[in-house]
Amino acid sequence: MPPTGTDAATGAVTSAVPDAAPDDVPDLAPSLAPDSVASAAPDSVTDVIVVGAGVIGASVALELAKLGLRVTVVDKAGGVGHGSTSASSAIVRFNYSTRDGVATAWESQHCWERWPDHLGFRDPAGPARFHRAGMAMLDVPVAPRGRMTRLFDQVGVPYEEWEPATLAARIPGIDPGRYWPPRPVDDDRFFDDARGAVGALYTPDAGYVDDPQLAAQNLAAAAAHRGARFVLNRAVTRIHTRGDRVGGVTLSDGTRLTAPVLVNAAGPWSGALNRLAGVGAEFTVGVRPMRQEVHQVTAPASWTGPGETRPAVADMDLGTYLRPAPGGRLLVGGTEPECDPFDWVEDPDAARPHATASRFRAQVTRAARRLTDLTVPNTPSGIAGVYDVADDWTPIYDRTDLDGFYVAMGTSGNQFKNAPLAGRFIAALVAGVEAGHDHDAEPLSYHCEHTGHIIGLAAFSRKRPVNADSSGSVLG
Repeated sequence: MPPTGTDAATGAVTSAVPDAAPDDVPDLAPSLAPDSVASAAPDSVTDVIVVGAGVIGASVALELAKLGLRVTVVDKAGGVGHGSTSASSAIVRFNYSTRDGVATAWESQHCWERWPDHLGFRDPAGPARFHRAGMAMLDVPVAPRGRMTRLFDQVGVPYEEWEPATLAARIPGIDPGRYWPPRPVDDDRFFDDARGAVGALYTPDAGYVDDPQLAAQNLAAAAAHRGARFVLNRAVTRIHTRGDRVGGVTLSDGTRLTAPVLVNAAGPWSGALNRLAGVGAEFTVGVRPMRQEVHQVTAPASWTGPGETRPAVADMDLGTYLRPAPGGRLLVGGTEPECDPFDWVEDPDAARPHATASRFRAQVTRAARRLTDLTVPNTPSGIAGVYDVADDWTPIYDRTDLDGFYVAMGTSGNQFKNAPLAGRFIAALVAGVEAGHDHDAEPLSYHCEHTGHIIGLAAFSRKRPVNADSSGSVLG
């Protein structure tokens, strides 16, 4: 959710608003126990404020509520998962450029497979479902297969290496031609003959979640079951501090919420919220909002044979990706090829929410070059979302230099799949740092419940070196 008002919109506010009276903010107990705030009405005083009710914010709320904390989630939207989450393709894959990124996605897949168990609550609306469809990532120079297989071997992700003939046999109707580098569809060279052939790295345990908004709502329902409160249709207009610590927020309707901890999970509005709090000067990784489209078309006949489940396809060779969808449909998105201008936005609220004819034509034409019997409709169908993109397409899950202010941001359109772990990372950070641990000097780690891996949270630090191995795209 964005901070509102002239100052927030223009970025002119560069510091939080200090409170005049020190007793406006309750003292912190040595640990954040539920009784750490003893005075003031329960509707205005809480242990933690989470800003943002997308899939990341809802996951954070659940994990903090599991610690026994009183959690209040605030969002300007009218419902849970109405922002970037609703525009997600919700692909669950493991192709990341770092060992910790791969390990996070692999552990998260186990959470999606056991979704009701992860929630610990039976949502009357029913659970979102994970479909184990597999994913084929086509060979491309900027993401060498060998780099991926080394990481998969370290983490224990099963995979198959497909040569071009295997790719053609396993995905009927696919053209295994190599066309690198991607070109604009109006470039005369776009339809040049293939220059060789591509194989693929196939991961059978990948797949997708059928309803990303429902997944966020499942998390929110589980959090609410544990006592979390959701305050919707209200934006943060001021952030209050007490000395060097967060003290609370004022909302657009004048409501004042008091808390010693705030988690910024505001998605594409997270940078504006940081500026409102006066944090971020120490970040070595920048974050900017980017608009991206996901299109929906009728899948070709070769894709929808009786009893067939086709895998998702990551095709950086042409600059697109494909994902099966219920009802014989196909989702088509882009992988930010260098030949296409990035659609950066200054104000996420002003971004067009619908698919454009030009971007639809470009991405679906690329998909049709790969799937030879896919047709390109004249009328665009799809949605657009805005994502907070980090310089290296790797998220920031960390504390900040303002005590009590934490961030789950820079998710770059590739962290839906990791939402189960993002919540647990933030909970581990809050529990450790608020108990006195110096995470900057001695970074915390997370011990995975399902896979047993140890994930170093320094990989997601606000002060990390920019990841030089990043693909420079949504693939991370």
